[in-house]
Amino acid sequence: MHIQPYLFFNGRCEEAIEFYKTAVGAELQMLMRHKDSPMPPPPGRLPAGSQEKVMHAAFRVGDTVVMASDGMCDGKPVFTGFTLSVTLPSEAQVRAVFARLSDGGNIQMPIDKTFWSPAFGMLVDRFGVSWMVTVAKES
Repeated sequence: MHIQPYLFFNGRCEEAIEFYKTAVGAELQMLMRHKDSPMPPPPGRLPAGSQEKVMHAAFRVGDTVVMASDGMCDGKPVFTGFTLSVTLPSEAQVRAVFARLSDGGNIQMPIDKTFWSPAFGMLVDRFGVSWMVTVAKES
């Protein structure tokens, strides 16, 4: 079994992917627009002008493939009840990724030492996605 996150950005998917390329080194694997679908949506399902929006995309961050879409293109994305957790090998990398992800976002817990990590922080990025960034505790 393999579980993958699938994020719906409600009209901001392409912008989010570009942001994640810089923030966490995301690599786009595929992107299909609504206009390119072999099976168009039923009439009235998407707002007018949504043909250029992302129907499905996949991008890789480290060893993980994240799937994404503009969804129904109906407004501001809402992400609740989960967080994406990134573990990096050094405190310097944690601080750099945390700074990039928090640009335009909201820091929930600034990077600090915890009992499980020498550097851990939490934030919500500019798209509303919650992140935990940590360095693995040295053994």
